[in-house]
Amino acid sequence: MLKTLIDLTGKVALVTGGGRGIGEATTRLLGELGASVVVTDLDGEVAEAVASEITAAGGMAQGVGCDVADREQIEAVVQGVMNAFGRLDILVACAGITRDNLLFKMTDEDWQGVLDTHLNGSFLVARAAQAHMVARKYGKMIFISSTSALGNRGQANYAAAKAGLQGFSRTLAIELGPFGINVNCVAPGLIETRMTHATAERVGVAWEEYAAQRASDIPLRRVGQPADVANVIAFLVSDAASYVSGQTIYVAGGPRG
Repeated sequence: MLKTLIDLTGKVALVTGGGRGIGEATTRLLGELGASVVVTDLDGEVAEAVASEITAAGGMAQGVGCDVADREQIEAVVQGVMNAFGRLDILVACAGITRDNLLFKMTDEDWQGVLDTHLNGSFLVARAAQAHMVARKYGKMIFISSTSALGNRGQANYAAAKAGLQGFSRTLAIELGPFGINVNCVAPGLIETRMTHATAERVGVAWEEYAAQRASDIPLRRVGQPADVANVIAFLVSDAASYVSGQTIYVAGGPRG
């Protein structure tokens, strides 16, 4: 359906954390909508596999292994996009990890690892990308927050990072808006991914039971799928959303905030 509404032909997109979950769904959808996509993942083989499938389906994609918390790796990836395509129109920062624990059991590594990946990683890739977008006076940036930004037991690290991304995206919208760059944040609720399956396993509940319990508290009475989030991202990076910037859009099956 989105193909009839959104055309990203000729655009070049970089999706970090694009090998699995929401990132993978986003990568595939942007490719279907005509964008050339560079997908990164900490696991380079996963990124390359997704890119190969997009290419086999008639799209254009490249897969690259990258640790988003490493400045040199990020800058190399962005420069690689420019070398290959000569432009960068869309940035979607999806890379993320969870290290859940109650505060008194949370280690320094649990705290710092989550902030490094979500918050620092988004900063590094945004800083590298903006120089090229500013030069062309065009760009779309999307950062992935979460309903956990509003507070969630056992996720002090994750909540802090996701709340930080909302302030980060609003600030970039102000700074980069004069250069024709839209910056928005998407905040998913419970989405079925490898991460949420791992959460169910950690608390000792089968996924089906966990999902049913959580869905009972969601107004739409279902758990979201990665495509639900990817669809919103596709709209926000399209010119149909050219007057939307500095917003946090909750994709949670009901109101949040």
